[in-house]
Amino acid sequence: MWINMGPQHPMTHGLWNLRIKVDGETIVDAEPEVGYLHRGIEKICENRTFTQVIPITDRLCYGSSMSWSHLYCRSVEDLMGLEVPPRAQYIRVAVLEMQRIASHLMWLAAYAADLGMMAGFIYGMRDREVFVDLLQDLTGSRLTYNYPRVGGVSHDVPPGWDKDALRACDYMEQRLREYEDIYEGSKIFMMRNVGVGVLKRDLAMNLGVTGPPMRASGAKYDLRKDRPYEAYDEMDFQVCSRTEGDCFARYRVRMDEMWESCRIIRQAVQKMPKGEWRVVAPRNAPAGTGVAMVEDPRGEGMMYVVGDGTDRPYRLKIRSPIFVTVSAAPQFLVGYKIADVVAIMGGLDMCIGENDR
Repeated sequence: MWINMGPQHPMTHGLWNLRIKVDGETIVDAEPEVGYLHRGIEKICENRTFTQVIPITDRLCYGSSMSWSHLYCRSVEDLMGLEVPPRAQYIRVAVLEMQRIASHLMWLAAYAADLGMMAGFIYGMRDREVFVDLLQDLTGSRLTYNYPRVGGVSHDVPPGWDKDALRACDYMEQRLREYEDIYEGSKIFMMRNVGVGVLKRDLAMNLGVTGPPMRASGAKYDLRKDRPYEAYDEMDFQVCSRTEGDCFARYRVRMDEMWESCRIIRQAVQKMPKGEWRVVAPRNAPAGTGVAMVEDPRGEGMMYVVGDGTDRPYRLKIRSPIFVTVSAAPQFLVGYKIADVVAIMGGLDMCIGENDR
């Protein structure tokens, strides 16, 4: 029989439906159904100026809005042939890694609630506030920041912000050790994650899965390292990966990434050069195309923009990593039990806003 896990099931982390076909308690087939939240953002952007599009891209994913508005600005910079000042590049790197930590903590807290570990939910949301506060000090907002600009960022960092960022990293590293004790010391958490939802390396690559789910399957690929952008080529950090390909490996990759993000933030704020934080972008873009790719917290995000000589994009196309990952859901689920659906799909870090763009 077919069972609907959604569209209001807490496991979905958004408005979508997962239909699973079961034989007793065992899953024999699965069909993800998306489109419940479709907003037509790509078409909306074609009726806005290049600057007016930035707040719209902020709303692609509420968990990593800085990442998406930054990606949009990079695609338009490629279209216009703009060179971003070094200081702006370092600022972007610092805020992107803060956003990565905040995003991973939101996932970790929600994942804990999915598996019945309310202590993990409370701790994760508590410590996420530290980095949300830093982003609020910089941008004035706590969720959708409207901070990146075509040609740089909207304004420079405030006085003392760099010292606050370093203290936040020190605090976060202490909390990460605490999380490892809480999660990995829980027999229930380990039983529901180890050996569950296995995705092999070759299959992950063939399906186009990217980000932590791909790296947890043994494919050590990260755009920040393999196709560096901004000032990432100046940063010393490791690409986090595992070989098991199960739910625990995906959890572990994100935990390790938060350690590395703290390393990157420290380097970005300590090496940040003086100078301008923005170049003036032309009002109209030339006729042509621009493309950019970034390592979003959920995988490889990409935008393709077409200019026609006016002040508006003629066409904007968004590549959502979660759209590809959720399309691969049957490969994660077949052969496991109904109770495993919550752990498997919750561990993928779904964000339906970017999926149903």
